[in-house]
Amino acid sequence: MTKKELAGKYFEDGCNCCQAVLLAFSEEIGLSEKKALMLGSTMGGGICRLREVCGAVSGMEMALGMIEGYSDIKDPQVKIETYEKGQNLAEKFKEENGDIICRNLLSLPEGKDSPIPEKRTEKYYKKRPCKELVESAAGILEEYLKKE
Repeated sequence: MTKKELAGKYFEDGCNCCQAVLLAFSEEIGLSEKKALMLGSTMGGGICRLREVCGAVSGMEMALGMIEGYSDIKDPQVKIETYEKGQNLAEKFKEENGDIICRNLLSLPEGKDSPIPEKRTEKYYKKRPCKELVESAAGILEEYLKKE
């Protein structure tokens, strides 16, 4: 199963967008399932349903940071290189999906949403492209890592 397929499955199982992407890459990032779920728990719905940066994008960037991020805070060049990699992945996501902002991807009005998530019903999955966005983010990172 590809990371893209795995992330989609995790989303269908009930993970938020960020959790689904992180969990798909949990082995590569060295996180247990529990830690991956906890780390991504506040990033669903565009950061706690504030509808800001898409949780799938956040998960993709967090996984990238764990795989290729920097820890030497005194080296400005490695920071630049890391930011450039992250910007390139976000741009690829934007090219594929039109935006990286949750509310824009879901055609929602300005402002935060209720903190109460919608029930995952057949109707929910028909009106929300979240599974496809999760698969897109995981696929982009998977493809990037294959090239590296």
